[in-house]
Amino acid sequence: MDRMETQQQPQSLINWELAASTAARLAPAGPAMSPVEIAKAVDSLRSSADISVPHVHEITRLEAARDLRDSHVLVVDRASWAKANTQSFAVMLQPALRQMLDSRRGPALTPVAAAASGAITGSQLGAVLAFLSSKVLGQYDPFASLAPESKAPPAGRLLLVAPNIISVERELAVDPDDFRLWVCLHEQTHRVQFAAAPWLRTHMLEEIERLSTNLLGNVDSIMDRATAAARSLRDRSAGAIPGRGAILDLLQNPEEKASLSHLTAVMSLLEGHANVVMDAVDSTLVPTVKTIRQRFNQRGKDRGVMEKFIRSLLGLDAKMRQYSDGAKFVRAVVAVAGMEGLNRVWESAEHLPTESEIHDAKLWLERMGL
Repeated sequence: MDRMETQQQPQSLINWELAASTAARLAPAGPAMSPVEIAKAVDSLRSSADISVPHVHEITRLEAARDLRDSHVLVVDRASWAKANTQSFAVMLQPALRQMLDSRRGPALTPVAAAASGAITGSQLGAVLAFLSSKVLGQYDPFASLAPESKAPPAGRLLLVAPNIISVERELAVDPDDFRLWVCLHEQTHRVQFAAAPWLRTHMLEEIERLSTNLLGNVDSIMDRATAAARSLRDRSAGAIPGRGAILDLLQNPEEKASLSHLTAVMSLLEGHANVVMDAVDSTLVPTVKTIRQRFNQRGKDRGVMEKFIRSLLGLDAKMRQYSDGAKFVRAVVAVAGMEGLNRVWESAEHLPTESEIHDAKLWLERMGL
């Protein structure tokens, strides 16, 4: 192995700084607001995040919710959200990128070629993050503290994307204070989940590393598979096939599919559980909750062709099904075993539901002896 190859690092494959700057440049402008309005909105979101904590504790009955008030909450704009995600992606993808370098045949990339390659992938990732940055209302990031030079606490950080929350509440013409609290109930639930299951961050990171390494590790086949996936997406662009997306088409062998199945089940649980908490509130807490639910659920039915294409490419519609499938699982378990029975999922990785159990809660209840 020559000197140049030993110096080549995984980060050379993606220019993360360029990804963040590209996303900031391409992200659509947020709603027009004066500095005073922005400051008030930030204070309101922080207050909503704080107020939601005891309600999450009451609904979930997880003692971990008691210690959330002092953990990390950031109210961010779209560019800051994108930058935060480049930091987390760098953590999650490093093992896979290392595998790509190790498995690459022939001489190592020259510094010029590596810089060019990193710029291309960085720009592409930035374009994706720019699109997503205008869609996400909030996000709990459990991996933030693992990034180099990160200032995030070990427990992770909660990001509330202010321009998107404000855009949606204006679009739906709903009460801002009610809507912000409703959103924070969902996002704070994710923080409770990882606080209640401190092993969950490591477990998910290992599964993500396993899937990404399997998917990206063989650099000799990834381009052929990506080309085939893109062709598949193009051929069905007039109407996406339920449950499929170009990225999912990259998966071929049983190990890859098993990894994705497990991650799908876990994400369905996390999102469904948070949605159940969000929907457990009544008008005594969020007076206009019925109006918010109705109008929020109607969103997205009139998306344009381009947005539908991008959502299919990124698998976002599959993610929306996770909310529904996971919520059905949580409600079915609670109906039989109560919230205490459901909370057994946070005890160990062995108690997490499989994808089959997500779709048939009786299987999980039987396995748990409930």
